[in-house]
Amino acid sequence: MSNANGKYVARGMPAAHGHEAAQGPRSPHGHGRASGEFVFDMRSLGRRPGSSRTEKRTAHAPEGLGSGLVLVPAGADVALDLRFEAVSEGVLVTGSAVTRLTGECARCLDPLTSTSEVSFQELYRYLPDPGDDEADEERFLDGDLLDLEPAFRDAVVLALPLSPLCREDCPGLCAECGARLAEAGPFHGHGEELDPRWGPLRQLDVSDRVED
Repeated sequence: MSNANGKYVARGMPAAHGHEAAQGPRSPHGHGRASGEFVFDMRSLGRRPGSSRTEKRTAHAPEGLGSGLVLVPAGADVALDLRFEAVSEGVLVTGSAVTRLTGECARCLDPLTSTSEVSFQELYRYLPDPGDDEADEERFLDGDLLDLEPAFRDAVVLALPLSPLCREDCPGLCAECGARLAEAGPFHGHGEELDPRWGPLRQLDVSDRVED
């Protein structure tokens, strides 16, 4: 994770294809109807192996990217830098995506913001092979359209930190009172602790006397 207090403002090229609607087609192996900003037209490659093109675009993050302590806010800018290459089986996509993360520190629970940069390479095939039992695990073109959202989603979710930190040396919270140790200082404490085995003796009233 990069600087936890840093903020990234993505700048890129708008969607280059006027035919792409706000909502793209349903991907055969995607997560429902994808945003048109993640749908790319592959007609320019002409299904000619070896032909390629690059594209930079700023899209907006879909919902449901992350859970728990950190996530990509829905609608956050996503800077895409992509290369599409026609191969005999389909289209090979190689690229990177940079977007913003928000969440809370796993130690002190303070809010944090950061950036996530992921790289990915995916093959989108034209058609499944007859009798291919693993077709459900592969990605396919929808005609001439390539829906990048499922590949982007998988790459981002896998890269999310399990225990995000506001800083690498965050000391967390005091287990006794919950104070933020970064603010309380190194001498924060609660005096000498009683051995828990002697705890029941603290509840005795020593003024009680047993009568003869």
